[in-house]
Amino acid sequence: MALRLSAQAEHEIRAHARAEYPYECCGALLGTETGGHRTVEYVLRLANERMDERERRFFISPQQVLMAERRAHREGLLLLGFYHSHPDHPAIPSEYDRRHALPWYSYVIVSVPKGEPSELRSWRLRDDRSAFDEEPVERLIR
Repeated sequence: MALRLSAQAEHEIRAHARAEYPYECCGALLGTETGGHRTVEYVLRLANERMDERERRFFISPQQVLMAERRAHREGLLLLGFYHSHPDHPAIPSEYDRRHALPWYSYVIVSVPKGEPSELRSWRLRDDRSAFDEEPVERLIR
């Protein structure tokens, strides 16, 4: 299964990461799933509600998840997952990310060295929650 990401969605993720640097940003991925592919129609910026260690941690409250799910439902879409940034670290999930993730969702991470977004990768947590597997990202031109 691949995650299809529009140029606009990728641009918005990168812009959010740049704006929040040196702190982690976070948001929701809204879109569709058909034929083994997930297509992100758009992203929804969410607040990093973490009060400490915001340079290397983020927290999305259950209330924000519910709001994102309701918005997706109203628009006939699915909440496909979440994105966040890794300021001055690679776009690889941390142990903290693994402990706080759920199977099924896609987790996009963008690396932000010295304030400039670079590598963007997507991950899916295994059903047994033991580790992440990388999910291919297809860039859509539209």
